[in-house]
Amino acid sequence: MSIGIMDYNHTGNPVHAMPIGIMDCNHSGNPVHAMSIGIMDYNHTGNPVHAMPIGIMDCNHSGNPVHAMSIGIMDCNHSGNPVHIMSVMMNETAQQNMENHPVIRTLYDHVDEVTCLAFHPTEQILASGSRDYTLKLFDYSKPSAKRAFKYIQEAEMLRSISFHPSGDFILVGTQHPTLRLYDINTFQCFVSCNPQDQHTDAICSVNYNASANMYVTGSKDGCIKLWDGVSNRCITTFEKAHDGAEVCSAIFSKNSKYILSSGKDSVAKLWEISTGRTLVKYTGAGLSGRQVHRTQAVFNHTEDYVLLPDERTISLCCWDSRTAERRNLLSLGHNSIVRCIVHSPTNPGFMTCSDDYRARFWYRRSTTD
Repeated sequence: MSIGIMDYNHTGNPVHAMPIGIMDCNHSGNPVHAMSIGIMDYNHTGNPVHAMPIGIMDCNHSGNPVHAMSIGIMDCNHSGNPVHIMSVMMNETAQQNMENHPVIRTLYDHVDEVTCLAFHPTEQILASGSRDYTLKLFDYSKPSAKRAFKYIQEAEMLRSISFHPSGDFILVGTQHPTLRLYDINTFQCFVSCNPQDQHTDAICSVNYNASANMYVTGSKDGCIKLWDGVSNRCITTFEKAHDGAEVCSAIFSKNSKYILSSGKDSVAKLWEISTGRTLVKYTGAGLSGRQVHRTQAVFNHTEDYVLLPDERTISLCCWDSRTAERRNLLSLGHNSIVRCIVHSPTNPGFMTCSDDYRARFWYRRSTTD
């Protein structure tokens, strides 16, 4: 299978976060303020097409998305100039946008579906996991490099991966309930010394926080587990986090005080780590019943909003992250279920991928007086 990457050039400008409230600090702990951006302000541009359904995508640490079933790199500012991607895109037609931001890399090495992706935090390296039981590392800085330069042979299908912020280690969640931690230089594998720490079913989601002192996992067993990033031990288990339904995703807020999770009960929840309690429940998606396929709940770049695709209507549900007030649905324009959504952590733009073989870009078009 092949892999495709979209590269959004980051300007390095300060990123604004949400007004003081539930999540009132950025990852540095300093209070910051924001201008609210509603989901209905986003516009669609571009429809990269793959030869098969697209099931996974990711953003690098400066907010640059990548999508796969195949892995193909898209350059959203291939001139190399430090221009904010949204400023470039706002004056382009959809056709111009597709022409100006082409695939610049296509990576091949898997023999089955690519199931998870993660960018190295400091190097131009992309990690991918697959149904072929392998984790592969690609150096996408070299135009001629199409194949992985390193790989790890696993015993089960890979479902989720996450780089340690230093880039020296990578968490691997597989169909097996035991969580693995690999040294990417030696490929030495580490697991918790206590078997009771582990999940009892396949691991669906793994994610480090920004400081690497914690990571979080979600599983088909219905539990969310919080782990110590140094000892590799489980600190807390949120039993039946989604009323026993499979946990589809679990991510940290930027200040690492909260966890946003989603489950196959079609509900997203905001958890307070210090108390282990649910602060906010985001309901209203999947009113026709529980979802069948996994998808993710994500924050927008300011953490003002929580976003979750609705499986039946193929639209995007949006809630105020503090009050859980439901906003208008945004039709995503896909012809089949949305498998994955990724919002840029730095810019007002996100990407969706679907079983209709397409990835779609969404961004907030700037307005001028």
